[in-house]
Amino acid sequence: MSTEEHGKAVKEQPVIGKKGLVAFARLITDSKPPRVILTIALLLTLVQTIAGLIVPLITKGLIDGLTQSALNRTVIIGLIGAFVLQAIASGISIYLLNYAGQRIVANLRSRLWRKVLALPVPYFDRNRSGDTMSRITNDTSLIMGLITENLVSLISNVIAIVGGIALLLYLDWVMTLIILAVVPVTALILMPVGRKMYRISRKQQDEMAELTSDLNQVISEIRLVKAYGTEEREAGEGERRIRRMFGFGLQEARILALIGPLSTFVLTAVLVIILGVGGVRVASGLLTAGDLVAFILLLFQVITPMAQFTTLYSRLQKVVGATERIQLILAHEEEPLHLQQLAAPGSEPITLKHVSFAYVPGEEVLHQVDLTLPARKVTAIVGPSGSGKSTIFSLLERFYVPAEGELLYGAEAVADYTLSSWRGKIGYVSQESPLMAGTIRDNITYGLNRVPSMDEVAQAAQMAYADHFIRQLPQGYETEVGERGIKLSGGQRQRIAIARALLRSPDILMLDEATSSLDSTSEHEVQKALANLMEGRTTIVIAHRLSTVVNADQIVVLDRGRVTGRGTHQELVASHEVYRELAMKQFVEADAGTAT
Repeated sequence: MSTEEHGKAVKEQPVIGKKGLVAFARLITDSKPPRVILTIALLLTLVQTIAGLIVPLITKGLIDGLTQSALNRTVIIGLIGAFVLQAIASGISIYLLNYAGQRIVANLRSRLWRKVLALPVPYFDRNRSGDTMSRITNDTSLIMGLITENLVSLISNVIAIVGGIALLLYLDWVMTLIILAVVPVTALILMPVGRKMYRISRKQQDEMAELTSDLNQVISEIRLVKAYGTEEREAGEGERRIRRMFGFGLQEARILALIGPLSTFVLTAVLVIILGVGGVRVASGLLTAGDLVAFILLLFQVITPMAQFTTLYSRLQKVVGATERIQLILAHEEEPLHLQQLAAPGSEPITLKHVSFAYVPGEEVLHQVDLTLPARKVTAIVGPSGSGKSTIFSLLERFYVPAEGELLYGAEAVADYTLSSWRGKIGYVSQESPLMAGTIRDNITYGLNRVPSMDEVAQAAQMAYADHFIRQLPQGYETEVGERGIKLSGGQRQRIAIARALLRSPDILMLDEATSSLDSTSEHEVQKALANLMEGRTTIVIAHRLSTVVNADQIVVLDRGRVTGRGTHQELVASHEVYRELAMKQFVEADAGTAT
């Protein structure tokens, strides 16, 4: 979601309400909380709170004149027993609630991670990766903090307040009503503050997501940053976001600075009033000294939790905002990726029938494309940048759905296959040849649903002309390739990508100008590897250099999203003016370069 959409969401839902709390509760419920553990923790919290409420009553009896023997036998044992019971129950309940919180958030993160992997490619076109990362990490951390740090105090505070007020009414209902009269006044003051806190926390979370996106982008492309000397510019952009976060932090600090003294003032005022009124009632004989002391002790056990509710309320504001952001991901439509496989013929022609497509409505990239890619033949797609070559690849991989028309595999619609079974038929080697951080063996076997033997891996590497250079490395197949394969050369990455495709043994092979960025030596090795890979497979090649596809069984000329010609190299040179001019220009330049 964009920053503008985030801002709109803040305006649409500025306060914590029933909807936000219901969404939070549903999110927790759907994360499969350990109900038995939570129940035990709740019971222990109840024991802890009751033990705490007993202490003032025992103290009341002590002050009201118990005998020395009774003091030794009853009061001391009772006090020690209450303190020990309270400590044990508190320790165990805190551990159990922390366990439950960690478990809930682990389940939530797992659910989010699987959801993100199942989202369609257009989602990632519209959303920055850092925003999505922030939801999985920062937003879930806020939820975990609320559960592990505040849930135990919430439960114990509610019990302490209810039980404490009941005992206060029992001891002296007049002073209790004085205390209760302060509660609605405090709530009226805190509600506007809570609304302000919600808006600030949402903006802070949005800014954190933007900062995470910027950091992720800059760090992943640090070589580009350094090569073009943009360190100062990127530093300035990062500092601008950090200053904005600092500003939001100061706004939050000002609110907390208001809430803290206000809570202290209310607590002090209530205490002074109770001491004054209580002193008068003790002097008049309506209360005993023990009653007054017990009342004051219980008062602290009621007011302290009430004051903590202000912190809990502000924390809940942030969590409701985080919940909304997480729900936006969870509610997004997934790719229909299923694990069951459909029976599919080994190799059939692929047909694009009246296919049109636009990334942005009204701006078509492909216009009524009719094209047949024959089985076990090589089809090259050529054309200027922006003509729609990569879009055809994306449609074939079903990253996008055509706006009009359909794709056929033989006589069957490609859309009738499950995504997993269809993509399992495709091997893709791109110009960049992306590798994952890990070993060479990890990258060659990446994406397989089985664990291949080392002999199979080595055989695929040999066919990709990669085995020789791999065995020369100190750790061989266990060599770490680094982030995005940065420790290997471009030609080495390409051959590992080809070995990966060979091990997958696809029916359909898609090559996105796999040799365009290589030197002549690496290109020669990769071309030999590609020849092994293409043998007996339906192959589609995006070509920028015609010299790499002159022997293709079919060459398709694409221009501005339309097929303007098709045939062999010789046929197109003879019949297609644009292709002929392009071929003459490229081959003349190549001859001139060779002569030089």
